Amino acid sequence: MSNVRRSMPGSVPGPNADGSLYAAQSKIYPREVKGRYRQLRTLAVFVLLGLFYVLPWISWNGRQAVLFDLPARKFHIFGLVFWPQDFYFLALLLIISALGLFFVTAVAGRVWCGYACPQTVWTDVFLWMERLAEGTRHKRMKLDQGPWTREKILRKTFKQVMWISFSAFTGFTFVGYFVPVTELWEGVVTLSLGPWALFWGVFYGFATYGNAGYLREQVCLYMCPYARFQSVMFDSDSRIISYDAGRGDPRGRRKRGVDPASRGLGDCIDCNLCVQACPTGIDIRDGLQYECIACAACIDACDTVMDTMGYDRGLIRYTSENALEKKKVRLVRPRVIVYGLLLLALSLIFVVSIAMRSPLALEVHGERNMLYRELDDGRIENTYTLTIMNKGHADDVYELSVAGLPDLEVETRPRELRVNSGNVATVTAWVRVDGEHLRRPGEEVVFELRSQSDSDVGTRTRTRFHGPMRSMQP
Repeated sequence: MSNVRRSMPGSVPGPNADGSLYAAQSKIYPREVKGRYRQLRTLAVFVLLGLFYVLPWISWNGRQAVLFDLPARKFHIFGLVFWPQDFYFLALLLIISALGLFFVTAVAGRVWCGYACPQTVWTDVFLWMERLAEGTRHKRMKLDQGPWTREKILRKTFKQVMWISFSAFTGFTFVGYFVPVTELWEGVVTLSLGPWALFWGVFYGFATYGNAGYLREQVCLYMCPYARFQSVMFDSDSRIISYDAGRGDPRGRRKRGVDPASRGLGDCIDCNLCVQACPTGIDIRDGLQYECIACAACIDACDTVMDTMGYDRGLIRYTSENALEKKKVRLVRPRVIVYGLLLLALSLIFVVSIAMRSPLALEVHGERNMLYRELDDGRIENTYTLTIMNKGHADDVYELSVAGLPDLEVETRPRELRVNSGNVATVTAWVRVDGEHLRRPGEEVVFELRSQSDSDVGTRTRTRFHGPMRSMQP
């Protein structure tokens, strides 16, 4: 249990006994508990870490299913290939994720922190390895306080071997999302890793080792900004982990089978198991605190005690402030509706945009040094640079046409517009039209590019065709 003093909101902490203004952080030894929420957290760990470690090894159409190929500026996500020009998809996805976090927080509090946050998930694994090597909470505390014996050295060494091995594998997997994992594994086996792959593997492995192994709750308390602004997303109807003081107080120890009312006591037997189970070392009975990550370990611990004492469960539970005060609880309220509608609208836009995303992109840039040329036969010529991007999985040949003015003629170099899969081709195009057809110095024209093998694949780009002022007609 942590001995750290925590200041209540609005209070001013005084100096410690040694005159310093900063309290030393004591190590927290979370007690292992069993219960339905512990099972949910375990399931979340297996699913999330399973996805993280397995995805790089999955193949899709002959290539790695998820690969962010930075040198080639291609991002493979299963059957889709994204380019830097598709950055708006990432921006939209981040906005959706933020709105999703706001929506979930408004409804159910910090369940993201307790079940899905990478810091929580990896810390859970490191704590499991620590318990495997050093034993239960009491044994770990006794081991740390005792002298360095042969048993202590062996247990600490075993823990460090597991931590370092797991961290190294995590760093390797992280780099495997940016370097083909089979090539990366070959480089590890042959000791021929590139400098950047080695650097990022060691860096991410060390970050995992430090954050999940040693910093643990310190990341949540002092480094994560979410804990600082979560209160603006809560209201009196948000479901948060709370202690029912009306039912539990006054607290007091008693034997099993004793009616608490006969002793003038509440249901809380003041066993402190909820504090010992908390990974951030807080006492949930003091009310909602920013340190609470909503992992529900205190609920499982308290429910176990209630079962032992023969009392009803739920002394500590997911509930809301209004529910505790016996007021009307509103699940549907303005902020939930606004967050939900925005989340739904942006998610639909994202899905539709992905579904309608063309495997072909075309950019058209007119020549700036000379907007137009007057040819000997009276025609006006504009020169354009076309950038053609084949986002599909197969090589293709395209046909170019230009519309918007009568009798437009287009010529390209090279004549055959062949672009390999995942490549970009630069083409020069000359567009000519009779000067008599120009009504204004700048007429809008449309470049259309279409696949010869699949007429459904195509794209259009609008631009300007420039001509002389004297070509204007009334």
